[in-house]
Amino acid sequence: MSRRLLAIAGTLLLLIGSASAQAPSPEAMDAARKLVVTLKIADQYRAQLPQLLLKLRPVVAQDRPEIERDYDAMTAPGAEIYAPFFTAMVDQIAAVYAASFTLDELRQIEAFYAQPVGQKFLAQSDSLAQAGSQIAQDVSQKAAEQMKQRLIEALRQKGHKL
Repeated sequence: MSRRLLAIAGTLLLLIGSASAQAPSPEAMDAARKLVVTLKIADQYRAQLPQLLLKLRPVVAQDRPEIERDYDAMTAPGAEIYAPFFTAMVDQIAAVYAASFTLDELRQIEAFYAQPVGQKFLAQSDSLAQAGSQIAQDVSQKAAEQMKQRLIEALRQKGHKL
């Protein structure tokens, strides 16, 4: 779920960045923020922060224990260092959703995902996407093999030596 939703959110962020559309209404932004929370996009971002900070640690701390201790304290879960980025991310994604859907559509989408079936879909969306991707890959490979044989045979019938 996380990679797929974050990819969608990233794509939508790119689209809104290049669009010169009218700013969404405050009501649409509120509905969009609620949808972002329901879709757990913010939770996915929050879950990725420790990995990001872990990658930054050696660069910033330079293997100096006294810096590492302070770095760890500053970047501990719940630290305020995340807040501006987290808020900006939620607002930007909400703006993309608000610009992409009407207020009524936002409410309908959020209502679906707030229901148990919507939450089940979110929970299973990554594995469903992976299964779908694997099926498409398998079918494509099989189709390529069969098409290759058919094309070779057709070319041979035209007198080509293959």
